[in-house]
Amino acid sequence: MPAGVWPASLPAMIPPNFTRRIPEGEDRERLVCNDCGYIAYENPKIVVGSVVSDEGRILLCRRAIEPRRGYWTLPAGYMEMGETTEEGARREAWEEARARLAFDGILAIYSIARIGQVQIIYRARLAEPGYSPGPESLDVRFFAWGDIPWDDLAFPSVRWALRAWAEGETAIAGNPPRDPRGMDGL
Repeated sequence: MPAGVWPASLPAMIPPNFTRRIPEGEDRERLVCNDCGYIAYENPKIVVGSVVSDEGRILLCRRAIEPRRGYWTLPAGYMEMGETTEEGARREAWEEARARLAFDGILAIYSIARIGQVQIIYRARLAEPGYSPGPESLDVRFFAWGDIPWDDLAFPSVRWALRAWAEGETAIAGNPPRDPRGMDGL
């Protein structure tokens, strides 16, 4: 992102006594304390999730929370401090789908620059029977490929991950060539 540009999609929360400016030795605006010069670096958030498959069907969760309440997504969400990416993906699957997962490796890593996210998506399957809506989901179900509600998917990266899974990607998938920075909206 060019120096001096702050995406409108990100909140501009400036603490007291901080200003946004380019500090000496830096090449972009940062939040800098006017009193002591401390630089408060703002970095992308990491989202972890899974394409959970069972006999060719995919587990999707209907969101009970904003953004995109009522739309379908993968079990995924923000990592917490102190957890690995796998632990975070397991926790998110439990919170959203009450599902216990076993992983078969990383499916994809997506860079969504417009909202400051890096998404790590695993290939997964149920480690034990059972799933149901968690507190962040209105509904949870497995869909055959032809029944996936494509027009009601919450985010572009959900579509990307489903296509990477369907294509049987053996290398870790990334952003589609037409959107290398994840700048396309919905």
